[in-house]
Amino acid sequence: MPYVFIAILVLIVIVIIANIKIVPQSKAYVLERLGAYNTTWQTGFHVKVPFIDRIAKQVSLKEQVVDFPPQPVITKDNVTMQIDTIVFFQITDPKLFAYGVEKPIMAIENLTATTLRNIIGELELDHTLTSRDTINAKIRGILDEATDPWGIKVNRVELKNILPPKEIQDAMEKQMKAERQRREAILTAEGQKESQILVAEGQKESQILRAEADKQSAILAAEAERESKIRKAEGEAEAILKVEEARAKAIDYINQANPGQAYLTLQSLAAFQKAADGQATKLIIPSDLQGIAGLAASAKEILK
Repeated sequence: MPYVFIAILVLIVIVIIANIKIVPQSKAYVLERLGAYNTTWQTGFHVKVPFIDRIAKQVSLKEQVVDFPPQPVITKDNVTMQIDTIVFFQITDPKLFAYGVEKPIMAIENLTATTLRNIIGELELDHTLTSRDTINAKIRGILDEATDPWGIKVNRVELKNILPPKEIQDAMEKQMKAERQRREAILTAEGQKESQILVAEGQKESQILRAEADKQSAILAAEAERESKIRKAEGEAEAILKVEEARAKAIDYINQANPGQAYLTLQSLAAFQKAADGQATKLIIPSDLQGIAGLAASAKEILK
């Protein structure tokens, strides 16, 4: 009996320990009781009832990434291409995820493929290759709305690769090469044009600067000549003024000295001699003929 009791006690302890569950971070356990949904265990310590409760599903709450294989799609202009997509999703409701749909990943893949075909079927090839962001946004909106009853939140959808047929790729490469050659020719022509414009502008600026320099030089030369003439005229005027001042002083000195008749007669004789030196075309003879003898006598007295 003691051995049986000990065995039963050990079995009870083992059962209790086996039914103690610790839910880790970013995990959720869906618990069923007698086959029906009971509750959802979040992170922490939990104990289930033996033989009655059952953990139906362990759900990861982290954001998950699924890379779906390429899907054949046909564009509006009847070009068949291969497109593979990447879907980023997160489980927001473990209960709906566990009971909403069977094989949810497969359901998302099929929904992504059909949605992609519908969107690409409305676009032409060129528009498809240049509208990745628009296509991604449309697919994400449709998937997010469709997966809400499954407890799934679609955060992002990306078109990983868009692979047109080989002949289309060759044609696109030739078109791209021709476009690059055209751009190169345009850039070369624009460079030559800019170079010629810069050379012409440089020559124009040089001529303008040369003309400005000649003009400035002429202005400076004219100003220098004008200054020289002004200074020369001022010098001559100053010399004349000094001569006239000297004459005025001489006359003033003569007047102050009260010259006699003999000095005045001598000055008159000198003036008459200068007038009669043969250089003048006219000869002025005093009306007073008797004064000539008087002039001679006066001159003789002065010489003595």
